[in-house]
Amino acid sequence: MTTHHNHNHNHNHNHIFNRYPIDPTLYVADVAAIAFQAIERYGVEEWRYATLTCELHSHVGIYSLLGVKMGLRARETMVADVGEMRVVSYAGNTPPISCLNDGLQVSTGSTLGHGLIEVANNPTARAEAIFRMPQRELRLALKQEHAEIINRELALAKARHGMGQGYWNEIRRQAIKYWLEWDRTKIFDVIQ
Repeated sequence: MTTHHNHNHNHNHNHIFNRYPIDPTLYVADVAAIAFQAIERYGVEEWRYATLTCELHSHVGIYSLLGVKMGLRARETMVADVGEMRVVSYAGNTPPISCLNDGLQVSTGSTLGHGLIEVANNPTARAEAIFRMPQRELRLALKQEHAEIINRELALAKARHGMGQGYWNEIRRQAIKYWLEWDRTKIFDVIQ
C-alpha cells in the first residue's frame, strides 16, 4: 500500500529547514553539553529526531528518547524510509511508558495522522513495538536490564521529590545521560 506521504524521497526529510540546526549554541546548556558527542556517536539523524521529539513532547523524557532510538533502529534494520512502516506499540496510553509512542512517531514518520501507528490494547505496558512492511516484520523490546535501571531511577526520583519540579529535573538529567550513553544498536532485544 502506497500512501500520500511517501512521494518525497529526498531522504534529508527537511520540510521547513534548509539544514537541521546542530550548532550547540542553539540548544539549552545541558543538551548543548552532549551535542557533539551524541552526534559523533549516533549521527545527525538520531539527534534530529531526539530534539524534535523533546520539543513535541514538551520535556526531555526517558521513554520518548527511547522511542526515537527504537524507531530509528527499526528503520535501519528494515531499510525503511520515513513513513514506510506500520507500527504497533505495546507502550500503552499511560505515562511514563506511553511516552515511547511520541519518539516512535517522530523517528519513523509512522504517525497517528498518517494512520500508521496503533497502540495495542495490552494489559502490561512495556517498551516494545512491532514494525511491519510488506513481507517483513521486526519486533523490538527494551532489554530487561535497561528497563530495570529506568524503573529504579523513576522510583527514586518520585521518593525524593514526589511529582514536583525536582522530579522532572531529575528525569531530565537521567534522560540526557541515557541519550548519550545508550546505543540504539545495543539496548533492544529482537523478539522472535
